[in-house]
Amino acid sequence: MVSDIIICFYAIGSLYLRFQLENETPITTMNSIAIGVCFVVILWVLIKLKILNPNWFGLFKEKIDNKK
Repeated sequence: MVSDIIICFYAIGSLYLRFQLENETPITTMNSIAIGVCFVVILWVLIKLKILNPNWFGLFKEKIDNKK
């Protein structure tokens, strides 16, 4: 659950930073896309390295197979 909260704050914070940067400086569309991709790649790497383990707030329950 902590990972889900961290991911939400990261996503909201990164969007806020991008919007602030785009408003303050003249930035091209490609630069904006590159910054967004970098933020997503950082998040993906943290999940892939098992530093963050999201369970999507319990929305997707794993099916437990009791048949043996």
